[in-house]
Amino acid sequence: MPVSETGAPRVAVLIPCYNEEVTVAGVVAQFRAELPAADIYVFDNNSQDRTVERAQSAGAIIRRVQRQGKGYVVQAMFREVDADIYIMIDGDATYPADAVHRLMAPVERGEADMVIGSRLLEGTASRFRLLNRFGNLLYRRLLNSIFGVRLTDLLSGYRVFSRRLVRGLPLVGGGFETEAEMTIKAIERGFVIVESPVDLGERPAGSHSKIRILQDGWLILSTIITLFRDYRPLTFFGALGLALIALGTIPGAWVIREYVKSGVMDHWLPALLSGGAVLTGVISVFVGVILHTICRRFQELDRQLQIFEEMISRNNIRDAIGNSARRQ
Repeated sequence: MPVSETGAPRVAVLIPCYNEEVTVAGVVAQFRAELPAADIYVFDNNSQDRTVERAQSAGAIIRRVQRQGKGYVVQAMFREVDADIYIMIDGDATYPADAVHRLMAPVERGEADMVIGSRLLEGTASRFRLLNRFGNLLYRRLLNSIFGVRLTDLLSGYRVFSRRLVRGLPLVGGGFETEAEMTIKAIERGFVIVESPVDLGERPAGSHSKIRILQDGWLILSTIITLFRDYRPLTFFGALGLALIALGTIPGAWVIREYVKSGVMDHWLPALLSGGAVLTGVISVFVGVILHTICRRFQELDRQLQIFEEMISRNNIRDAIGNSARRQ
């Protein structure tokens, strides 16, 4: 675990906000009580109410992100804040601040790079709307089946990150799909992810969810499918290719049977469709093989770069500790 010159890890609490004047001051105050030495940032995303004023009065450091969307806010948070441990928490006061020590512990011990505050682990008493629970279940099962993991909460907004993850995770999504993107990319880049139970509470009166069920649900689903294509090209294009081959074989077999019976080729359209589907399927399989090879080589290069960055980081830490000892 990287540490500051004082020997304690630098902790940053990151609160993305859009029109959260009702709750943001309370969230800042709760985390200040739990983590007195932490830097607490509120990243405002064009709020049209008194979010910034309330956050400032509570003692938060204010940053503004002009480009609309939670994903762009998360990118700005990771880019602009320098710390050893990062805590991301929604500003809607639905997550318990007193759970932060339990979530931080695996990162502090160097046992995890991301700890997800899971609202769905056994024993939790989270209050979900029915559609939100169904969507989370659908995306979770899709993620687990594709990427071979056993996560229970893909979309939690309560997470703790190591410096290594924040500095090594390239995010591009701009909306509420950012949690799915960061989870999948962390899995694929070899970061260690664990979950810790948290209870999701109800929003206080006057506070409203910003999630658009259909639009944001589609963004999350398309993100999972896109990253499946990018990180598992052989599985993605191979499955697509085999499905097309199987689909083309059915009319093809019928055309051949009719030709054998009559000796005359009377079904040119089904024959062309069958041949086209089989050919497209074969091409898709070969594309998957080629992209899989390229992806594997880039993954090896990425791993070598991670090792190189870790070596530089360790050398910098040793230098900082040595300089601190000499000054003392």
